Amino acid sequence: YIKDVRKRNSGAKLWVGGGCDKTNGYFIEPTIIEASDPKYVTMCEELFGPVLTVYVYDENKYEETLKLVDSTSSYALTGAVLAQDRYAVEVAVNRLRNSAGNFYINDKPTGAVVGQQPFGGARASGTNDKAGSALNLYRWLSARTIKETFDSPTDYRYAFLQEK
Repeated sequence: YIKDVRKRNSGAKLWVGGGCDKTNGYFIEPTIIEASDPKYVTMCEELFGPVLTVYVYDENKYEETLKLVDSTSSYALTGAVLAQDRYAVEVAVNRLRNSAGNFYINDKPTGAVVGQQPFGGARASGTNDKAGSALNLYRWLSARTIKETFDSPTDYRYAFLQEK
């Protein structure tokens, strides 16, 4: 994909990096690509390497851009939103609910600490299991909440909230 970025009419621009070293394994330099098309290949494919593709959107089309993010790729391992505006954060969290198995707010999206933070991906990324967490049990069941009280109902108010 990085070689394609270097082509004159690729629809993308290489900002930094793009080199590789095959002498001892396959290593890619940290790379930043700017795509003029939100459906550019590096925005749609799941890449495992230090490659970041940036699409600059019109700030007046934030919600439209979130729809693009949600529909661009069948992969959904990790996502993030960086914003000071609380409304922008809340809209992103709600609109991108199924766009990332792990979602970060104003934090680096470089992966979870396995065993301490659930991790598992969504869509075609991972298995939706949350490795390192009891949450992976949800894959095998349909959870529901049951509340039972052992005090006979004598009032519409909760007994434990009454002043003594």
